[in-house]
Amino acid sequence: MPSRPRRPGAFRLVTLASDLGAAYAAQIKAVLLRRLPPGSVVDLTHDLRPHDIREAAFVVRAMAERFPSGSVHLVVVDPGVGGVRAPVVVDCRDRSVLVGPDNGVLFPLAEALGGGTAYRIDPARLLRSPRVGTTFDGRDVFAPAAAAVASGTAPRRLGPRTTLHRLPSALPRRTRAGALGAVAHVDRFGNLITDVPASWVPPGTVALDVTIGRAHARVPFGSSYEHAGRGRAVALGSSFGTLELAVNLGRASDRWPAPVGTRLRFRWREAPPLVLRRKR
Repeated sequence: MPSRPRRPGAFRLVTLASDLGAAYAAQIKAVLLRRLPPGSVVDLTHDLRPHDIREAAFVVRAMAERFPSGSVHLVVVDPGVGGVRAPVVVDCRDRSVLVGPDNGVLFPLAEALGGGTAYRIDPARLLRSPRVGTTFDGRDVFAPAAAAVASGTAPRRLGPRTTLHRLPSALPRRTRAGALGAVAHVDRFGNLITDVPASWVPPGTVALDVTIGRAHARVPFGSSYEHAGRGRAVALGSSFGTLELAVNLGRASDRWPAPVGTRLRFRWREAPPLVLRRKR
């Protein structure tokens, strides 16, 4: 679905997420701000786990989908830079545009924004400085493409249509008394963020039986980190809307070393029924 025409002089908001760290990210912003006004670029994060496409896709979707429709979302997590993966721009149904490598990192956000049409970026169609090497498409290809779209160029003018690729994954699924899922993100506090929707936990659940790889534990289900007391584990709904395993003032990732992609099994434990006894 093509983007609506923009008024002359109107600029889109550009968000920027990467695994590059501040120094490389600054070079991307330099390209953007040569064509865009100050204040038009918003940093989402530059400390995504290096080369972890799956985790980046989960985190970027959660952050970027809350921005105004019509924004341009530039994502640079690109371990295949210079290889066969395509540089793409995606014209989403909500008028937002995604720019980045076609390695699966863009697909969840595109899906959250209603899907859309992908185009393979032809570098020859970009007004930019000569490309320096083949290892920094974030600066030399993606940033010029994002700047062009943000300043009024229709995505379809940047290259031919293509098909956006997704990462192969088993979606979380319900079981008879619980759910199967995986670790989707390990945050800086060591919390294990899963892909299982917190809304699946039935009312009255007081604990979860959790299997993480080969480890097993019964974890109380609460609404805050302090629910279980200092140094104790707790399960709760995360800010991503999914189940999270945490240790109050500690690190769940130390207790259960579980990298992104580790499979989990949850079983709900409800409070026992209240039995009223008659006085004799």
